[in-house]
Amino acid sequence: MKKKNKKLTVYSTNPNFEYDEDNHEDITLEPSDQLLEVWIDKHRAGKTAIIIKGYVGNLSDIKTLSKKLKTKCGVGGSVKNGEIIIQGNVRDKIMDILKQDGYRYKRVGG
Repeated sequence: MKKKNKKLTVYSTNPNFEYDEDNHEDITLEPSDQLLEVWIDKHRAGKTAIIIKGYVGNLSDIKTLSKKLKTKCGVGGSVKNGEIIIQGNVRDKIMDILKQDGYRYKRVGG
């Protein structure tokens, strides 16, 4: 279900008033134009997690990339707040997959 992005106008005396709706989709950049930051996080109840930040695109594309990474690495994970969270210490494998797909990445932290 798509949210309607209306301005918060409650009442107008203008008889020809129309709501201004923002119906634009987030544009997904090409993989070669994206710079992803691959973080390692060890503060999750003693478990190691890989966090991929900096993806520019719509939610369905980031979920597709997340699914591909999780399937190829054989691990779990999720997408939250525009970040891909991958369970386990598989950063080198993830960076190899991103390189094969043409993404630019930067290894950050640890």
